[in-house]
Amino acid sequence: MLGTWQDYYDFCEEVFRMVATDFALFREKLLTLRTTLLDVTRQMADNPLREAKTTRMPNHMAELGTGNFDEELTLGLLVSERAALEHVEAAIARIEDGTYGRCDACGARIAKPRLQAIPYAAHCVRCAAEQEDVLDRRLRRRVLPR
Repeated sequence: MLGTWQDYYDFCEEVFRMVATDFALFREKLLTLRTTLLDVTRQMADNPLREAKTTRMPNHMAELGTGNFDEELTLGLLVSERAALEHVEAAIARIEDGTYGRCDACGARIAKPRLQAIPYAAHCVRCAAEQEDVLDRRLRRRVLPR
């Protein structure tokens, strides 16, 4: 437990302080993640196209539905993986331009535990929560019309 203000200050300083080795570790983590995402997206993009060319005519309507579902699922995952790749690329660029670890919205430092969990995070916890609230409200308006 934190007993004094100095203990609290020291704790906060440790959570937010980043040194050169931290940046190197995060850069390496992001480069590895980028390689993985590139491999996954290439495989996902190649497989449905190959399968579509070699797939035989379905014997039953259910087979056609299953094939369509699988293709839509794969394409949805591909879009998601490509979006993650864009976030990773942006984080690598932030490391190189010296803004990594700072919130894009408010400029505050992003806590190291957050970056360890989500190395491509561009927002502090507070700003990320605010963005999610805005998106949730927009979604609720679309799904639950008045």
